Amino acid sequence: MKKYLCILTLLMPAMLMAGEFDGVQALAKRRVPWLAGSLQFKKLQQPKEGFVLRTAADKVVIEATGSNAAATALNWYLRYYCHRSMSHMGDNLAPVSPLPKVPVPVKMDQPLTYRYALNYCTYNYTMSFYNWQDWERELDWMALNGVNLMLVANGSEAVWQQVLKQLNYTDKEINDYITGPAYNAWWLMGNIQGWGGPMPQSQIDSRMKLVQQMIRRMRSLGIEPVMPAFYGMVPSDLKNKTKAKIIPQGTWGAFTRPDILDPADDTAFTRIGSIFYDVTKRLYGKDLRFFSGDPFHEGGSTGGADLGKVGAGIQKLMMKHFPGSVWVMQGWWDNPKTEMLTALNKSNILVQELFGEATSNWELRKGYEGSPFLWCIVNNFGERPGLFGKLQRFIDETHRARTGEFSQYLQGVGIMPEGIDNNPVAYDLTLELGWHKEKLDLNKWIESYVLSRYGKKNEDISKAWAVFLQTIYQSIASRQEGPPENILCARPALQIKSVSSWGTLKKSYDIHLFAEAVKQFAKAAPLMKNSSTYRTDLINFTRQYMANEADSVHARLVAAFNEKDLSTMNKEAKRFLQLIDITDTLLNTGPLYRLSTWQQQALRAGNTKAEKDNNLLNLMMLTTYWGERNDAEDNLHDYAYKEWSGLMTGFYKKRWIIFFDELRAQLRGTEFKKTNFMHWERDWVQQHLFVHKDPKPVNLESLTERILQ
Repeated sequence: MKKYLCILTLLMPAMLMAGEFDGVQALAKRRVPWLAGSLQFKKLQQPKEGFVLRTAADKVVIEATGSNAAATALNWYLRYYCHRSMSHMGDNLAPVSPLPKVPVPVKMDQPLTYRYALNYCTYNYTMSFYNWQDWERELDWMALNGVNLMLVANGSEAVWQQVLKQLNYTDKEINDYITGPAYNAWWLMGNIQGWGGPMPQSQIDSRMKLVQQMIRRMRSLGIEPVMPAFYGMVPSDLKNKTKAKIIPQGTWGAFTRPDILDPADDTAFTRIGSIFYDVTKRLYGKDLRFFSGDPFHEGGSTGGADLGKVGAGIQKLMMKHFPGSVWVMQGWWDNPKTEMLTALNKSNILVQELFGEATSNWELRKGYEGSPFLWCIVNNFGERPGLFGKLQRFIDETHRARTGEFSQYLQGVGIMPEGIDNNPVAYDLTLELGWHKEKLDLNKWIESYVLSRYGKKNEDISKAWAVFLQTIYQSIASRQEGPPENILCARPALQIKSVSSWGTLKKSYDIHLFAEAVKQFAKAAPLMKNSSTYRTDLINFTRQYMANEADSVHARLVAAFNEKDLSTMNKEAKRFLQLIDITDTLLNTGPLYRLSTWQQQALRAGNTKAEKDNNLLNLMMLTTYWGERNDAEDNLHDYAYKEWSGLMTGFYKKRWIIFFDELRAQLRGTEFKKTNFMHWERDWVQQHLFVHKDPKPVNLESLTERILQ
């Protein structure tokens, strides 16, 4: 017996270490089974988070302080030695044999504490209809890229349902408050309520179980969840049911906002907030540490409230229920307001410099008045398509923040895209910056990135990417919200500055230089037929090539109309519609670019007919007119427009045909009724609540060759 006890004692450290890295080992089996059997994990004992990567005999040895550092080390080996990568826009994870050696051990210590991911909006523009398979993949990508702090912005429906039931709300009143599955982001940020609903009970329950499963997996990968906080948001009709002090929030666009329960009214705020946190504990765990919430977000009314007391009240209740918890706040517009920050316990807050590619509020506000902060990028708004990313600025700004006057407050980096299925280079770079103490050389880094994305060296690809750094991925001073937009997808007009209300059509790079780079990239097609990442990017770069041409065609069309030259106008209108047709055909060659792919995802995420029907409606609304009802408030149309096969010809082309017919009638002097596109778009959605049927794809290489001639 003593003999067995001695053996067990000797084995216990190894058993404990194996358990700590079980999540990463399982990740490797899912994504790189050809490598999983050769991995050996060891616990690295040191105060700072970090890892050591080396090879010994036939093993890849990863010594790490924890599971998240171990996953990062695994990705380091894949990227820099195997030339393999995983992304939201295709994977390059084919087996490598023999396994590459690490000639000199790589030792990385984390200079910053956090690598943060996700915006509330990402949960709708990208993740509205994720099932567990989608989330499993997402969390694997997060872990490989070192994310150790991630927003969880779904599953709040079950929390609020139980809270409101305890406040004697009826089922109808609860349904009028909770949004549909594609709109919960703006509900949780206090912008809207009820839109896209009601959410069926089966879906509320399934989303709750999905979040529980997500949190368990996140724990195994060393990713801390950031959960919704109670910051006073309550249904707008609560003021009719109580004498508590409520700050009316009015409207956001055409939507009625939830109201804010003033934390200064300690009795009501504590009672409702305590119910909220008790339900959160019961559903999602007692060991939660990070909470996110922003009162008065995007123009909300403070109503003359004492902002210091508001902030202190929110933090006090949060820390009462979750001692030691950290309040995570978005640095967006003038939030978090200075008066609020000064009253907080700053050791328990974390401010996100949300729009870091355009703003330097961390510097202007002196480290957010001496608060711990994260440097983050948005990079994409509405998950609108387009090639974009100020890569050199990402490097420069994080270096300035890390070495400058307010470096003591910088706690990490983060990605906060409104949609993440785009520009993988931007997100890979930003998250890796969290691991580098010295300033990164972009040109050298991009060489490694390109090699890991496509799996092998190719001179044409390398030359093309060198030009992409000078064009689509250049860093210029601007507040541009995401990539330049595609006029083919704009609501028709003669004068168009943008597709979405806050976007831009302006291409600030040399479009002719970019066109030559696309042609250079396409030369590699015969050698890259088996590369899904190359094919995905070839579609995307060629799509942008045609979008750029469309600007010129539209300009010539407008000039012809103004000169009353019907013949030339017809010629340019024909070319414009041809560009839509060709774009649709091009996009149909890749599943990521098909409307049907995302419609099927929406249907898969539904367990009942009611769920499936509402999911499809939510998807089609969000990607077209978004949701405003009021004719006078139509700012959100096309905010989340998509260049998807099926939408190009089925939606955008039809709008333009109507418009061109009206222009012809105007030039001919014949009577016509001007189309109200706001109404037309709503009717179109109601008539297209079914899965689009795709034509048979054509050969991508032949098609791009013809386009780029």
